[in-house]
Amino acid sequence: MSVARRPLLRRVAIQMGLLPFLIFALFPFYHMTVTSLKQDRELYDRHDVPLLIRQGPTLEHYTKLLWDTEFLTWTKNSLMVTIIATGISVLIGTVAAYALARLRFLGVSAFGTGIFVTYLVPTSLLFLPLAQIVNWVGLADSKWALVMTYPTFLVPFCTWLLMGYFRTVPKEVEECAMVDGATRLQALLRIVMPIAIPGLVCAILFAFTLSWNEFIYALTFTSSSEEITASVGVTTELIRGDIYFWGSLMAGAVLGSVPIVILYVFFLDYYVSGLTAGAIK
Repeated sequence: MSVARRPLLRRVAIQMGLLPFLIFALFPFYHMTVTSLKQDRELYDRHDVPLLIRQGPTLEHYTKLLWDTEFLTWTKNSLMVTIIATGISVLIGTVAAYALARLRFLGVSAFGTGIFVTYLVPTSLLFLPLAQIVNWVGLADSKWALVMTYPTFLVPFCTWLLMGYFRTVPKEVEECAMVDGATRLQALLRIVMPIAIPGLVCAILFAFTLSWNEFIYALTFTSSSEEITASVGVTTELIRGDIYFWGSLMAGAVLGSVPIVILYVFFLDYYVSGLTAGAIK
């Protein structure tokens, strides 16, 4: 074997080793796509092959989802809540992470650890006290209740994620800017933020994904069809007792994953660099 071919064979072997993990990751998307394109008579046939379409694909489940339900309204609600909550959380998390990464004050280490522990508290323990707060401020059955409550778990996560990334930015670049007369806020906005774009994109992607997929708060704080999000609407409207409309459910899952897929496709490089930089630090 020639020496020139060894690197190529090594790369091929590495790619083949990753193939099982790729299949494992993509199998749920393949299964729900196939299920959403099957006709009802094939979908509920006990003797049918679940992973193949044998009687021809159909778009009737997508048509039913889009025109017989309020899916477009639910999707609009999800986008509005997710975008606003993500923007607020990343803004607050950026300022908090910069302060914890750069400033030195009493209890800074304990405060950073406390933020991480706060993120680990499951939402199943918080939705009851938060429900009382939501009712007290008069936001019950409102999208704004989700905008108010989502930052309770997004801000700690964004802060913890960005802390690791800000520590990778050399302090000298800020010190040079402040020597030239810039304030600390100006140094953050004009020097640190452009350098930290990969970390910010990573935080935005994670916050957007968490908000988009959130279910417990959305189910608890909203109930009317005009206010619920897509994750709640698809499950509550297409599961009636012990009857599951599997075709439309899977169609909703496919359409609901499209915004996340688009974001990760366009910002994958920023996502990987931002995540690995914070992890290495």
